[in-house]
Amino acid sequence: MSGRLLSFKNYVGGADNVQVIELFPSDQKNYTYNFNTNITGYTFAADYQTIIIDSMTYNVSDGQPNFTTSVVTGSYANAEVGGGNINVVDASAGTVTLTIPSQRYTGNIIPDARTNVPITVLSFRWTDTNVTPNTTESHRWAILERYEPDVVIGDPTLGAGYTVIPTS
Repeated sequence: MSGRLLSFKNYVGGADNVQVIELFPSDQKNYTYNFNTNITGYTFAADYQTIIIDSMTYNVSDGQPNFTTSVVTGSYANAEVGGGNINVVDASAGTVTLTIPSQRYTGNIIPDARTNVPITVLSFRWTDTNVTPNTTESHRWAILERYEPDVVIGDPTLGAGYTVIPTS
């Protein structure tokens, strides 16, 4: 995972499979997926892991995060998203709600949002058990964790559980 990130979307799975968003650690968001088909028999799961990048800039023209020179320096352990955060709203219509939980990352954050940036990558997976062999697909959310008053100001790379990614 170490190295330059020419495009964060390419890094975690391609432009169609990842959304980059900014949230406070206390934010919890709901997103509805519409598969436009009957999803009876599908299974769903989600997990997440927080990675730390050394630096990040923003595009002057549109204000979007720019990861061209960012390097992943380490990570924290992954965690499962509870089953209560995935709700099949209408199986015959193909709608499912995913709740991105709050407190995904509970460590320190540097308020300037440009140095040692924690990014929680949440993967939402679905498996169609109606076909043989079963097919599994996924969608990822890259959540830029942002400073808020209840977060301890500090360097995320100094937190308990942080694992450095060796460089070669």
